Amino acid sequence: MTHLADDRPRFVLDGRRIPFTPGQTIMDAALAAGVYIPHLCHKPGFAPHGSCRVCVVRANGRELSACTAPATADLEVESETDDIRALRVAVLQMLFAEGNHVCPACEASGDCALQAVAYHCGMLTPRFPQRFPRRAVDASHPDVILDHNRCILCELCVRASRDHDRKAVFAVSGRGIASRLIVDAPSGTLGDTDFSIDDLAAHVCPVGAILPRGQAFRVPIGKRRYDRAPISAVGDVAAPQAVEPEAQEVEP
Repeated sequence: MTHLADDRPRFVLDGRRIPFTPGQTIMDAALAAGVYIPHLCHKPGFAPHGSCRVCVVRANGRELSACTAPATADLEVESETDDIRALRVAVLQMLFAEGNHVCPACEASGDCALQAVAYHCGMLTPRFPQRFPRRAVDASHPDVILDHNRCILCELCVRASRDHDRKAVFAVSGRGIASRLIVDAPSGTLGDTDFSIDDLAAHVCPVGAILPRGQAFRVPIGKRRYDRAPISAVGDVAAPQAVEPEAQEVEP
């Protein structure tokens, strides 16, 4: 069988040449090539957002978000250096400190991207004082529980509801440390909306903030998605393509 040559432009990521299509971001091109960059607020098919900052990389000496930065042929990108890993760990430590994330008691343990990314990045100890915020648990909906204690403000549910479900059930209010997820309803509760278990927004939360009822322990802990394999192997990764192993060995 004859294979057509891949003449797409490339950028360098940790010494590997990554092919990309003009218009792709660094994140999109890397995931399409089977190269994992840690992320929480990114999801293929969703508009780039850049809210979690876990996907920080250094491109031509400048730190930026891989999920929003466009891929260009002149980029030299670093993702797995010691200092970039340290930046990611600090971001993750802040996310854990800002919410109430008690992994051993959480229904989403083993299926939680925040937990899985923390393991991947080596974030195993706290650094910042725990805030222990008092946040509501909204159990007003017959099919879904909304636990604000676990929300990391990735806005995946906001974007899914607005752009895919065409309902705009969720929004984020406030700024900085006062930011919070809100529900667009007179009562401010999920049961007072047209939100449905069939909505995409019901299934995109990377943590345990949006929990379908009756599903919590159907799959035992130890046999869940990220219990079986690391997030770098089973995350939102497109079909792998060939990645040239060493930039210096490739003809210009």
